[in-house]
Amino acid sequence: MSTALQPAAMIAADPDTLAPDGSEIRFLPQLKGGSMVHCRVPVGGTTLAVRHRTVEELWYVVGGVGEIWRSLAGEERVDHLCAGSAVTIPLGAHFQFRCTGDEPLEIVIVTMPPWPNMEEAERVADHWPAATASSK
Repeated sequence: MSTALQPAAMIAADPDTLAPDGSEIRFLPQLKGGSMVHCRVPVGGTTLAVRHRTVEELWYVVGGVGEIWRSLAGEERVDHLCAGSAVTIPLGAHFQFRCTGDEPLEIVIVTMPPWPNMEEAERVADHWPAATASSK
């Protein structure tokens, strides 16, 4: 990882990859201590439920509306997501999210330490049935 200053990054029109949960991922800058991506769930989409093995995340919703289910150490909750809301994904938390509005759910995610590889996410039991939908 370079320590040089990086140019400003723009969100790509097409996803760079799909996350293990099925959401669309567009890469943004990365440093030694963390990585950042833009995540999109299409209208009507529900991700697969997963847990992370070694990373924690901070999420900031920039568009759309949806819900997130999280479960950790016997505590379980479902929270509404909308532009301006922020949530945490602590290490080991089970989580699943979905778009419930008429525009894609869009989230900027900071992962600490940086996302290592696709094996980072371990599949867990779904809270909602997973569903894919086409991007609007």
